[in-house]
Amino acid sequence: MPVPTLSRTPAFWTAAGLLLLVLAASGVPTPLYRVYQEQFGFGPGMLTTVFGIYAMALLAALLVVGGLSDHVGRRPVLAGGLLLQAVAMVALTGTLGAALLDTQRPDKPLGPLVNSAAPGFGLSLGVVGAGMVVEFVATPTRWVFAVLAVALVLAAATVRLLPETSPRAPGALTSLRPTVRVPRSQRPAFLAVLPVIVAAWALGGLYLSLGPSLAASVFGIEDHLVGSLLVLAMQGSAAVGAVLGRNLPHERAMVAGASVFAVGVTGTIAALLTVQTVVMFGSAVVSGLGFGLAFLGAVATASAGVAPADRAGLMSSVFVVGYLSFSLPAIVAGAVTGAVGLETVAEIYAAVLVVLALTAVAGVRLRRRARPVAEPEDAGALAA
Repeated sequence: MPVPTLSRTPAFWTAAGLLLLVLAASGVPTPLYRVYQEQFGFGPGMLTTVFGIYAMALLAALLVVGGLSDHVGRRPVLAGGLLLQAVAMVALTGTLGAALLDTQRPDKPLGPLVNSAAPGFGLSLGVVGAGMVVEFVATPTRWVFAVLAVALVLAAATVRLLPETSPRAPGALTSLRPTVRVPRSQRPAFLAVLPVIVAAWALGGLYLSLGPSLAASVFGIEDHLVGSLLVLAMQGSAAVGAVLGRNLPHERAMVAGASVFAVGVTGTIAALLTVQTVVMFGSAVVSGLGFGLAFLGAVATASAGVAPADRAGLMSSVFVVGYLSFSLPAIVAGAVTGAVGLETVAEIYAAVLVVLALTAVAGVRLRRRARPVAEPEDAGALAA
C-alpha cells in the first residue's frame, strides 16, 4: 500500500525540523572538543584540525551529493543521508534547503527565512544540549551520539511522508562528480553575497571550534555549560536576526546585517583587549544578530529567481562556501595559536572579519548604483 504523503504546509515544517536536526548534530561536537582535549592532551592546533576534518567531511558530502536530488528526487537522498548520518554524522543541508524552497507556500514563501534561521537555531540546540550532557552525565560522548543516532534513524523514517518535489531527470551519475554549480543567471548575485557569507561563517567556525577554549583561557570560564552559552549567545542571536529581517528587501537586509556584524565583531576585539566577560557575551549577541540578518539577505539575493532544477545545486554552493569559511580559517588560527597565543589570534581573526563585512557593504552599494531600478522583492521571498 502506498504511504500517504503530507500536504505542502506540514511537509514544509517537517523538512524544517529535519534541517534543524542535522544542524544540531553538526553543533554537538563543540562542547566535546574540550573533553577530548583534556583526555588526550592536545592543544588548540589539534583541536581546530579535528574540527576542520569534521567540517570538511560535511563539505565533501555537499560536493558529491549536493545536486543529486535534482536528478533522483529529494526523498531518496534525504532518507539515505539521514541513515548515513546516523552512522557517520554527515549533513544534508543542500537537499533539505532545496526541499524547503520546493514545499513553501507560493503566497507565503518562508524557505529563505528558514534556511537562514535554521543554522543558528540548530547549532544552538546541539551545542547547549551537548554542553548539558557534558556537565551532568558521567559518559557524555556515548550518550550524545547514541541519542543522535536514534533520532536520525527515526527522522529517516519520516522522509516517506514527504511529497517528492523533484521529478527524476537524467544525469544522476554525472551529478556525483564534485562540482560547485552556480547557475549563470545567479552568478552576479552569488559573487555579491560571497564576502558576507565568508565573514559570518568564519566567525561561527571560531566560536564552534575555539569558543569554549577561549572562554576558559582568556575569561577563566571553566564550566562546560557556560562555555556553550557563549556559542548560544552568537548562534541563537543569528536565528533571531534572520526572523527580525524577514520583511526587509534582501539587499537592505544584507547591508544592515553586515554593518551590525561589523559592530559586534569590533566589540569582540574590545572584550578581548579588556578581558570583560559581559562585553564578550554582548558582542556575541550583536555579532549573531548581524550574522542572521546578513545571511538571510545573502540567501534571498543568491536564490531569487532560481529555476527549481537548480535549487539544490545553488544551495549546496552556498553551504560549500559556508563550510570552507567555517573550517579553513579556524584551522589556520589553531595552527598559529602556539606561536602567538590564542588571544592575539582571536583579535587578528576578528579584525579580518570586520574588513570582510565592510567590503560586502561596499559591494552591495556599488551593485545598487549599477542598476537603474531597485529590485522590490522582500528578503523572505523568491521571485516567481
